[in-house]
Amino acid sequence: MIRAMIADDEAPAREKLERWLVEQSDVAVVGAVEDGLSAAQGIEKLRPDVVFLDIQMPTLSGLQVAAQLEPSSAPLIVFVTAYDEHAVRAFDLNAIDYLLKPYDQDRLARTVQRVRHRMISHETGAAAVAMGRSRATGCERLLVPDRERLQLIETASIEWLQADDNYVHVHAGGRTYLLRRTLQDLLSQLGEQRFIRIHRSTAVNLNCIESLTPLFKGDYEIHLQNGRVLRLSRRYREALFARMGQ
Repeated sequence: MIRAMIADDEAPAREKLERWLVEQSDVAVVGAVEDGLSAAQGIEKLRPDVVFLDIQMPTLSGLQVAAQLEPSSAPLIVFVTAYDEHAVRAFDLNAIDYLLKPYDQDRLARTVQRVRHRMISHETGAAAVAMGRSRATGCERLLVPDRERLQLIETASIEWLQADDNYVHVHAGGRTYLLRRTLQDLLSQLGEQRFIRIHRSTAVNLNCIESLTPLFKGDYEIHLQNGRVLRLSRRYREALFARMGQ
């Protein structure tokens, strides 16, 4: 059976899609949610084979949900959108599945058939994750694991980021969250206007810097408003000074 999940903020759209999906003999709908955070939590908990993910939803857009999934384990994703045909052509249609609203049962059946082929080939939603990460930039909220659940934190609350191989420690409001992401990938999603690298493995929120103290050989100490002290490498000094207007 294909275990499908639906994420759409419009109840009639969810109900119609669920009704048509269960008419497929090999499809079971394991969950239907109405916003991006619930979609991310459902994916984590239910582990569906495929998610029909509306692009425009509250809390997180469909692209933002996709952007924060782990590519190697992400379910297949079918983006559901009311965008016009011109916008849809920007998708890599060889790698990304989509349904353009309003769609009919024949169009849905073709999409489900494509999902079947992708499952036989043991594909994941990696291409959809990559597209989400390339487009969902400058987001104001970040999805983070918090014990046994996922939650959203405000990007503005993040004070600094520390890379650890393929993980990033996100320091925000006295808490630390661990994400399976590279630092560069996460910075691209968060947006360059708020964060800047100060070391090969460290980035800081510009709004959280309180002062700088020169050390030796061009290095500096960065004092954050929360009392944390970080090292500014001379390699990144000029870029930081330019951003701070020094």
